[in-house]
Amino acid sequence: MRAQANAWRWQRQKIALVATMGHLHSGHISLIEIAKKNAARTVVSIYINPLQFNDKDDFADYPRSLARDLEILENLKIDGVFKPADAALYPQGYRCAPLINIPHLSEQFCGQYRPGHFDGVCTVVAKLFNIISPHVAVFGKKDYQQLLIIQRLAAGLNFDLSIIGGETRREADGLALSSRNTHLSAEHRAIAPGLYEELKRAKHRFSGSRIDRQEKTATERLQKRGLNVEYLHICDADNLQPPADATKNIVILAAVWLGRTRLIDNILFTPA
Repeated sequence: MRAQANAWRWQRQKIALVATMGHLHSGHISLIEIAKKNAARTVVSIYINPLQFNDKDDFADYPRSLARDLEILENLKIDGVFKPADAALYPQGYRCAPLINIPHLSEQFCGQYRPGHFDGVCTVVAKLFNIISPHVAVFGKKDYQQLLIIQRLAAGLNFDLSIIGGETRREADGLALSSRNTHLSAEHRAIAPGLYEELKRAKHRFSGSRIDRQEKTATERLQKRGLNVEYLHICDADNLQPPADATKNIVILAAVWLGRTRLIDNILFTPA
């Protein structure tokens, strides 16, 4: 992979990376389409990174469909698939890997409930950047906290590349596309769109005062729908801090559970 990337760079061909854990869906495809528009060569990585799972059962249950994924990527005519072995990325074993931590931003929300998750994400993404040397990398806005963390990673470690955020793709009923959606039972799948419905409602009712009351109301409404709320927070979209007078853009972040399936979503907007 490194040799091929170096050859493309020698030819002055721009490289774009879309990092995935496989089990591709139309959300991934939309990111690949963005990548192809921004570079001459597009690489898709497929790697289920053990370092970012704090639950061994979650790692074992993560959906895998490599043959189908490769068929999709072949039809999309991408230029390279990078599917490394564990030993290639973690030669001393992933438990002995040096970790990359983004202070503060990675310790709240998903980072609070999944300790070490973002250290694992940042470590593997930095390895991919190092090996593939992309000029552009595309990540989805559904994982909004992750997107900000990767932007900070790239800037903080002086990677010479641009990070592009791709819009969240949704089912017709509003449920954000996710590989984990395949784990939802029929009953839970019927309830799941309520997450985005309540995020839209919270956006409509947003005001710059009593943020805590707005969060509490939205949380209670989600609970009444049968969604077990892990967190729901209204934040400044630039730094995930509580909104201030100078805040220009708002993001409402939420994570919920339906049975054993964890769903995350967000809504980003500029207040009126």
